[in-house]
Amino acid sequence: MTKRAIVTDSNRPAKDSAPDDDRGPHPLRGAEFVIGAAAPAQLPAEGAPEIAFAGRSNAGKSSAINALAQRTRLAFASRTPGRTQQINLFMLRSGALVADLPGYGYAAVAKSIKRVWQDFLWHYTTTRSTLVALVLVVDSRHGLKESDLELLRGFVPSGRPLLILATKADKLTMTEQRRSQRDIEAQLKAEFPLSAASVTVQIFSASTRQGVPEAERVISQWLPDATPP
Repeated sequence: MTKRAIVTDSNRPAKDSAPDDDRGPHPLRGAEFVIGAAAPAQLPAEGAPEIAFAGRSNAGKSSAINALAQRTRLAFASRTPGRTQQINLFMLRSGALVADLPGYGYAAVAKSIKRVWQDFLWHYTTTRSTLVALVLVVDSRHGLKESDLELLRGFVPSGRPLLILATKADKLTMTEQRRSQRDIEAQLKAEFPLSAASVTVQIFSASTRQGVPEAERVISQWLPDATPP
């Protein structure tokens, strides 16, 4: 197969809802909690396509999921960063699954404990046959860290699509947002110059909903019947 360079572009659920918007696809709207898995044996049988959300602790992953699902309490962030030790799975209206992966990279967690669940995370992202795409959430103010790149080194070579959400964009000026996106794109091209993966970098803010429609359009392309009537 001919390789090509990366191309870049711009806990339990609660029933309360975020502001609705009927324009465009909403692939995560209607998501419902299914199960929390703390070990590979607890994962559901492979069948329906899955997309995963990953990110460092405090990168804004739970807020991003909630914004895309148009819910305020679907995904929960631990009060103590780095303490969530399971994969939470949510079922979409289409029957596909969303996997909310435990946050990583938080130094205060004991190394022995951290290694157990991070091994689980890496095993899931590299061997799960029904995992069709990955959403990596990074703080737009800090870009890709080594722990992010470590995860991507196991995922990107598979050629599966990747969406990077550069979150907390509301804390940056427009000039800083453009610089953040360029820096992330440069990091990707330097690390994976010959990757065949389809990669999108999107500036994102859960609080202002900047980037939500663009992210929804990307995700809807990954899933069959993402917006059923």
